[in-house]
Amino acid sequence: MKKFPKNFMIGAATAAHQVEGNNVNSDFWTMEQLPGTMYKEPSLNAVDHYHKFKEDIQLLVDAGLNTYRFSIEWARIEPSKGNFDKNEIEHYRQVLEFCHQNNVTPIVTLHHFSSPKWIISEGGWESESTIEYFGNYCRYVVSELGDLIPYICTINEANIGKQISKIMKRVMGNQSNSGKDNNGNIQVGLNFDMKAQMEKYFQALGEAFGIDPRNVQTFHSPRTENGERIIMKCHEKARSVIKEMNPNIQVGITLSLYDHQALPGGEKFVDQEQHEDFLNYLPYLQEDDFLGVQNYSRKIHGPDGVVNPDETTRLTKMGYEYYPEALGNVIRFVAKHWKKPIIVTENGVSTDNDEERVEFIKRALTGVHQCLEEGIQVIGYTYWSLLDNFEWQLGYDQTFGLIAVDRTTQTRYPKESLSFLGNIKKEGL
Repeated sequence: MKKFPKNFMIGAATAAHQVEGNNVNSDFWTMEQLPGTMYKEPSLNAVDHYHKFKEDIQLLVDAGLNTYRFSIEWARIEPSKGNFDKNEIEHYRQVLEFCHQNNVTPIVTLHHFSSPKWIISEGGWESESTIEYFGNYCRYVVSELGDLIPYICTINEANIGKQISKIMKRVMGNQSNSGKDNNGNIQVGLNFDMKAQMEKYFQALGEAFGIDPRNVQTFHSPRTENGERIIMKCHEKARSVIKEMNPNIQVGITLSLYDHQALPGGEKFVDQEQHEDFLNYLPYLQEDDFLGVQNYSRKIHGPDGVVNPDETTRLTKMGYEYYPEALGNVIRFVAKHWKKPIIVTENGVSTDNDEERVEFIKRALTGVHQCLEEGIQVIGYTYWSLLDNFEWQLGYDQTFGLIAVDRTTQTRYPKESLSFLGNIKKEGL
């Protein structure tokens, strides 16, 4: 029996916009409602985690898990510029207190993709002013809730904009008008099947945010190098504010990382991808306490670049290759360049067959355990995700969750994979 250390964190993760519902002051809510939207459906009530968080966390606890990663929604806390909502802070205080009452370690993400609508109207994630705005938001949250938060991820998948930029170039250059081959090439639910509508959609975006459509810069917009710098300056600003107010809080960031593997002749592509996905960000992370690693699959590179899966390759519902061993490989790669603690902040599989999820978890956590045996400082693992939820532009079709939800009644149905993960925490692999 391979047991994890007693203090090892094992649990599950969610993001506010994907589970809470009615995030009406956010940029994503705005984009979901537009005519010609890229979203297959709107988030609406989501899975009503906003009101049902105690039930959901209790299911996590009853399974034997001890960690819950969730995000605080900036658009709720600061629905208009400079106006902070005390009632919403109290809501997240209740979430945190319920975690502590049940001996669950909360890992809080301050920005998980969605932003206040007003931030986008002010220039969004390509604007210098966002650095100060984000710092103000972080200061308010930590001043109110800092004593309840042991771990903070400032920004989720800070590198996703660069990955989206590369995919968008590929999609726009694809004369077939279909982006189906690209859905497996990025670790977020984007809809690439509506290329023909993009121009009309971006025009509507500009009108919705009251700015030139070329200046609409959400977190998922293809990012310039200056935008990359601004994101990381936001991280540095947040870390500085958090440490100034409460030095005991452990601060990190999360990155979307593939297991890049080379066939003969593909080594240069692997080196380039690893630099762009990870090594490039290291100078900004030197004062961080931990790194959040997020991995779902691998990419294989040949002499001409990425080799797409063939018809014999086992795929997930998201179009990724089903390859749980990617996680251990990514942790080993990161550990060559990062000598501080690592938390696996996301890892999971979208499938309608829960037996596949159980298998995925077992194989992925076997890799994590091997990394521990090799002396790598992995201190936690949060499966993505606790609940079947809103997968961004792909809507509710994707099923990553340990808990199924009937959205007509919001009834929860825990899957076998939830208790399986809990048993790993209690008894080992």
